[in-house]
Amino acid sequence: MEQNFNLYHIFYTVAKCQNISGAARELYISQPAISKAISRLEQNLETTLFIRSSRGVRLTDAGEILFRQVESAFLSISQGEEQLKKIQKLGIGHLSIGASATLCKYILLPVMQKFIQENPHIQISISCQSTWQTMEALENGTVDLGLIGENDQMEKFLFHPVTEIEDIFVTTRSYLDHLKERLPQNTRLSSKAVINASTLMLLNKGNITRQYVDKYLSLENLTASRMVEVTSLDLLIEFAKIDLGIACVIKNFVRNELADGRLVQLKMPVSIPKRTVGFAYSKQSVNLPAVEKFLSFYRHENTEET
Repeated sequence: MEQNFNLYHIFYTVAKCQNISGAARELYISQPAISKAISRLEQNLETTLFIRSSRGVRLTDAGEILFRQVESAFLSISQGEEQLKKIQKLGIGHLSIGASATLCKYILLPVMQKFIQENPHIQISISCQSTWQTMEALENGTVDLGLIGENDQMEKFLFHPVTEIEDIFVTTRSYLDHLKERLPQNTRLSSKAVINASTLMLLNKGNITRQYVDKYLSLENLTASRMVEVTSLDLLIEFAKIDLGIACVIKNFVRNELADGRLVQLKMPVSIPKRTVGFAYSKQSVNLPAVEKFLSFYRHENTEET
């Protein structure tokens, strides 16, 4: 194919120049080499492509047919090269990211605005889905990056840690006061007693955070009188703020509510172990320019903050 391409390139140049000497100057090869290449192409195609005269060369009918097709092919190649140059110059690309709605809101979005401002020609698509769905999408190649919590099924991916998160139990001071009124007198208001007598609000089963918290509750032998399952962390936070019960939320995302007293943290004898959140990606995605640029940007932003 490479040899045929060279022959067609020479044919195309001769047809444009309409003489062999002009083609030789443009291609920086000798006239005999061009004549030999044309003769070889004519032999391969078993037809005459040029009519030679003292004034130069002109295409035969067969040559005209071939030239139109070859011209279209070389024009497409030229356009492709120009497009690649534009992509490299402007940084054009596409980046697809998978993340849960919670991680998307609290970790991803705060840096996306600045990244988009600095890289306006990178098209970004974000899929809000569970961690398990994101990992499946990474494996299938339908997303380039996944913002997920580190887990025991990461062997197929590379992982760039971003931050640690801590799951805690929160409620309002008024909920605890009302709960104390309902309990028998002289009952010690331990964290275990509070949870046992409370409505405990957790994310839906199947969510990786829920599985992590369920494991903790089982190990600490904690049960609640009532259980409410909620679809998102934001709803858990809002339900806790209206005295609906005790919610297990991520401390990193309720710092303002804890600081101004809208929520209080229920102190546990044994804290829920912290988890690492970061960007997972396949070994194939790591060399994609948009992925490299985003990870480099994120590292730089985190370095500046620290």
